[in-house]
Amino acid sequence: MLKIGILGCGRIGQVHARSLQMVDGAQVAAVADAFPAAAEALAQSTGSKVLSAGEIITSPDIDAVIIGTPTDTHFDLIQASAKAGKAIFCEKPVDMSADRIRQCITAVEAAGVVFMTGFNRRFDAGFATIRAKIAAGDIGNVELVTILSRDPSPPPIDYIKSSGGLFRDMMIHDFDMARFLLGEEVVRVYATGSALVDAAIGEAGDVDTAVAVLTTKSGRICQISNSRRATYGYDQRVEVHGSRGLLRAENLREHNVEIATERGFRSAPAQHFFLERYAGAYLAEMMHFVDGLSKGTSPSPGIHDGLAAQMIADAAAKSLQTGAPVDLA
Repeated sequence: MLKIGILGCGRIGQVHARSLQMVDGAQVAAVADAFPAAAEALAQSTGSKVLSAGEIITSPDIDAVIIGTPTDTHFDLIQASAKAGKAIFCEKPVDMSADRIRQCITAVEAAGVVFMTGFNRRFDAGFATIRAKIAAGDIGNVELVTILSRDPSPPPIDYIKSSGGLFRDMMIHDFDMARFLLGEEVVRVYATGSALVDAAIGEAGDVDTAVAVLTTKSGRICQISNSRRATYGYDQRVEVHGSRGLLRAENLREHNVEIATERGFRSAPAQHFFLERYAGAYLAEMMHFVDGLSKGTSPSPGIHDGLAAQMIADAAAKSLQTGAPVDLA
């Protein structure tokens, strides 16, 4: 039985804890949080104990850690966990700095520990099926990927101010999905954006509405559209056009009942937010992590995937500032 410690008992830590309770061969052994009440609540719901982050990392009884703390704490926790020989699952982004991620890569590889980056959307049933069908050659060569990702409403301004910006906080999921589906590395990024949803977001130096165009060396293109507002629910769609056809994953709705009257056809809104939309993906992600640890294989996406997505996000942010495409080294 793998014993796992959860660092961070906020919303995402709770999600991973619930998933682990449904995964055979693993258990939540201990939890830690800067807020004692949050740690106590999660410990009670999982039957685990409350320890400090340092105690979890150095405990010989803990096999792996899940890092779900604020991004600015990831670097130190990764360094300490690698030094202690712990397998690591870290939420995105690994760090806001590509150089600091490279330092984490050095520490992880020197210690020889397993590292998985939390890009849960790869484990969504629809998106994973698209990837499998691309690999099987069902639509020939990939030519154009379209990703739509829009939140029902923006987060609080205090969050925006510390988020690193839309490209590093929100669109980074889509950058990873682009790499997942394109099958080639991105070499050029062009991005543009505006603050159309909330003027306060613009005043905080960020955008809430953005588009990015990614290009690979062979010329494959991915277009990504993000918005902090979608009045109809959590909008998550992917389309892949290839030389022999097209693959598409549509939104998941609150239910699949459609009503038809003299006023036309009506269906339910999209599911409201990521907790509902990606519940299955979070479970599949954690099953993959535990399975890799049990079998001694390296789970994917790894830390290098976290670096690649961060580099694209940095390029997009630079493109927004300069108004010009940015080439990735």
